[in-house]
Amino acid sequence: MYKKILLAVDGSDHSLRAAKEAVKIAKGSDESQITIVFVADHDNAKNEVLHSGSSAELDFQRRKKLQPVEEAIASEHIKYRVEILHGTPGPTIVDFANKEAFDMLVIGSRGLNSLQEMVLGSVSHKVVKRANCPVLIVK
Repeated sequence: MYKKILLAVDGSDHSLRAAKEAVKIAKGSDESQITIVFVADHDNAKNEVLHSGSSAELDFQRRKKLQPVEEAIASEHIKYRVEILHGTPGPTIVDFANKEAFDMLVIGSRGLNSLQEMVLGSVSHKVVKRANCPVLIVK
């Protein structure tokens, strides 16, 4: 079973659905632990800093995005920890996943059609191509 599960979240509804799937997987073993990773995107960081009064306020806003995900995991009595990383989401998630040697990575999909995904690329698509562990993309 998967014991070391990485759950990449961004505060979206897709993240919450991914969290519910990660919980189902984690229930397979009493030793499972979910690591929730949220990446503070460099492209949005300046805007977030300008609109928050302080670093404490900024951290509070980020943690607020994670609250529904944490509640979904905690309600099932599954061990978890939260990591807030900084960088470009795709490469940052992959680097963290590969460095920490997770058994599985769970990430939500934005549900882009194939043309949009080909042109724009998505975080989940980049992660699935470069992660060294199995990746579950939740629609």
